[in-house]
Amino acid sequence: MIILPITEHSTIKQFGKRGVSSVEAKAFVLIETEVGKSKVVVTSLGKLDGVISVDTVTGPYDIIAVLKGKSLNDIGDLVTGKIHPIPGISRTVTCLAI
Repeated sequence: MIILPITEHSTIKQFGKRGVSSVEAKAFVLIETEVGKSKVVVTSLGKLDGVISVDTVTGPYDIIAVLKGKSLNDIGDLVTGKIHPIPGISRTVTCLAI
């Protein structure tokens, strides 16, 4: 059996009798938007599966989105396939939770 550490940011799932465990992936996406586009971007992000929260913030970034997926690949696919194409996003930085 594979034993993985449990942190406040991870969830353990058991798969059948094999004893194989998998940890869900979580990421924080720091987003810069074009001037005046934050509200539209927040609305678009809130409609995506895998986005669990979206907040506008002050500082060098305009929005922070929290993502969850079954794997790091799911997070990557969500960021590159669904988030990057949103009109009004000028730059993102993805921080994976460990």
